[in-house]
Amino acid sequence: MKTIEITLVKSLIGRKPNQIATAKALGLTKINQTVEKEANEAILGMVNTIKHLVKVTEK
Repeated sequence: MKTIEITLVKSLIGRKPNQIATAKALGLTKINQTVEKEANEAILGMVNTIKHLVKVTEK
């Protein structure tokens, strides 16, 4: 299965509660923090929810 790197590039301050919860569920709490996740449907759906806050690269 493919893995993707997800990096938080914009602040969570002032965002909707579901977007903050999604970022925290992915393990993103600070700007420029990067996590590596498997690219399954659940993770891609979460990334789609906060796509304007993150940068995604395939590995």
